[in-house]
Amino acid sequence: MSEIHKFLFDGLPVRGVLVRLTDDWREVLRRRSANTSQGAYPVPLQNLLGEMAAAALLMQSSIKFDGSLVLQVLGDGPVRLAVVEVQPDLGWRATATLHGLVPERATLSEMINVKGGGRCAITLDPKTRLPGQQPYQGVVPLQGEQDEELEKFSDVIQHYMLHSEQLDTTLVLAADDQQACGLLLQRLPVQGQDNLSGSSTHAIEDQMGHNEAYQRIAMLAESLKREELLTLDANTVLHRLFWQEKLLRFEPLQGDTGAHFSCTCSRQRVAKMILGLGAEEAQSVLRERPDIEVACDFCGAQYRFDAVDVAELFRQDLPMPPHNGTLQ
Repeated sequence: MSEIHKFLFDGLPVRGVLVRLTDDWREVLRRRSANTSQGAYPVPLQNLLGEMAAAALLMQSSIKFDGSLVLQVLGDGPVRLAVVEVQPDLGWRATATLHGLVPERATLSEMINVKGGGRCAITLDPKTRLPGQQPYQGVVPLQGEQDEELEKFSDVIQHYMLHSEQLDTTLVLAADDQQACGLLLQRLPVQGQDNLSGSSTHAIEDQMGHNEAYQRIAMLAESLKREELLTLDANTVLHRLFWQEKLLRFEPLQGDTGAHFSCTCSRQRVAKMILGLGAEEAQSVLRERPDIEVACDFCGAQYRFDAVDVAELFRQDLPMPPHNGTLQ
């Protein structure tokens, strides 16, 4: 079962979240690989999408926001778009759009940033958004401070946090065909609203990159290897990294309260769409092929309705004749 672990470092201005996506991540890959027209994601793209899913859930679970968080990378390579959407209840879905072959060991720049046009965007869309009100969106290029190519997606998110949120952030991500995992550390403000003196020690510690406690803990987190994140359970990971620290841990988020795959497509919604076509149009399609096939553009799930299914749909949709109480 997928799980999210939140924790604080007692007495230090640092918080953390660890996410491990298992069954719901495999469901995303299963739906895509079962799609006969698109097929499975290439391994480099699969791993990127898994890291994006872990990152999006880490961010959504770290903020108090009643709306969807959408994490996107857009580019000019064979991968034109990769998207993860996370709802406030941590229901999530993911997809990617291909326009060419992805090399077997393709890097992030080879997939998305071939000509330097790659971007990462994070959108916060509140449920209570008023008509005409635009959602908040932050966008950063896939280059670093010296215009160097960023080849790790964790570096992209840290770059985003630096420029869009001015928040010290350390992120470790890993994904394969079985799970997608991530560890997030963020520095909390040292001083409150009533202590804003620019000459105080706290004010200095609140500046980006100046808090020694955070820097020390971030260095420990950065020692975490990809294989460890993918193979060790959450308790082992946290103990190995921070065994000298006093962690205040919250109850893990699992099941209905945790991360879970949630796409809005369903067989019922597709059935309504076919009914909207009308019986004549539906029969016209069936004269040319054995079934009506509809694929979800987001998750890739395919829904098929053969002649018997379609006939049953329209039979059920027919209005019943009025009942006059007389047996005919």
